[in-house]
Amino acid sequence: MKLRTALDYKSFIRKSILTFSVIVVALIAPIQSTEPVSADQYDDKINTLQQNINQYQAEADRLNDQAATLQTALAQLANEKAAIQAQIYLNQAKYDQLVIDIANTEKQIADNQDVLGDTIANLYVDEKISPLEMLASSKNISDYLDKQEYRNSVRDQLTSIIKEVKDLKIQLDTKKNDVEKILAEQKAQRDSLIGKENEQAGLLDRTQNSEVAYQNLIKDSATQIAEAKATQAAINSRINGSGGFILVDSGSLGDYTWNSSNCPMLGYLSTGGSDGKGGDGHGYGCRQCASYVAWRIAKETSVYPSWGDAVNFTNGAINTFNSSDGPAQVGAIAIMDPAKAGQFHGHVAWVEAVNGDQVLVSQYNYNYGAGYGMYSKMWLSVSAFDHYVKII
Repeated sequence: MKLRTALDYKSFIRKSILTFSVIVVALIAPIQSTEPVSADQYDDKINTLQQNINQYQAEADRLNDQAATLQTALAQLANEKAAIQAQIYLNQAKYDQLVIDIANTEKQIADNQDVLGDTIANLYVDEKISPLEMLASSKNISDYLDKQEYRNSVRDQLTSIIKEVKDLKIQLDTKKNDVEKILAEQKAQRDSLIGKENEQAGLLDRTQNSEVAYQNLIKDSATQIAEAKATQAAINSRINGSGGFILVDSGSLGDYTWNSSNCPMLGYLSTGGSDGKGGDGHGYGCRQCASYVAWRIAKETSVYPSWGDAVNFTNGAINTFNSSDGPAQVGAIAIMDPAKAGQFHGHVAWVEAVNGDQVLVSQYNYNYGAGYGMYSKMWLSVSAFDHYVKII
């Protein structure tokens, strides 16, 4: 076998280390799109759309403060439709960005695997040189130790790069899962948009664009409307005062019994439902927060609670499940009390995850700009809620 000279060996090592360095830079550098739209442009677009969604929430808060008129109700529906459409555009931008990221990541993996293959082949040839042959080709002991050190260094770096490629593949799988999730969200959001359009059409059909007809429609619900508006205002104040929210998912939830087709919202009020008057058959208004959490409890435990308003869920859960009011934890219900006794009916959500002082909850009927009776999953401050009662 032809032995490498010390000069040849060091040249090979330098070339290998340079190759590894290029791979490392490629792996840790931000993924850049080769498409006409850059990743930075997608980030800008996503940030702009998120700002638009925040503006829709502010507009929803403003309209919530106005008197219950047909004009206000139609303006609310228009704002809710715009908020849902903005969420659809936001998810589309995230989807387009992920598609480009996936293509670039797959290309990086393929390129890195080709380079690694060549490097491994070269290293394999070098490994065929026995320590005795290496010693024979060395000028002295120091030269021999240098060769051994280079060989070990290349081997360590090779192991590190293989791990980097594996990590990149994990990231790729995560991105593909994110794409599937976004596509599912898009379907739910488009269904919600269709539901809002149907609600708008139904309202116009029942009132014929007449303020008198609208007032006759809601005259028996004036107290409920006032309570619902006060509830939403209090919830918004609590959430915004604790640092706001980060929306993770929204629209509707396929497993949950009620949606815009069988429980259309009349502004703040549930309609339709199992009794034709907005009831869900378990003592709650369909598409309201308490209805969803009671359904979720039944799904997880087979116990379908009837505890009344959300503010009653703390004692109801403690007594039913022999639990206690404790820290935020997965499988608990999160409850907001009224700021003052009798001010509003409270709010309840289901805890999906906890990360430090942040809690991920799923809920219905928190108006994040897309209207009443909507599903949402969002990160909030743990302090946004007053109680956490473990259910499972």
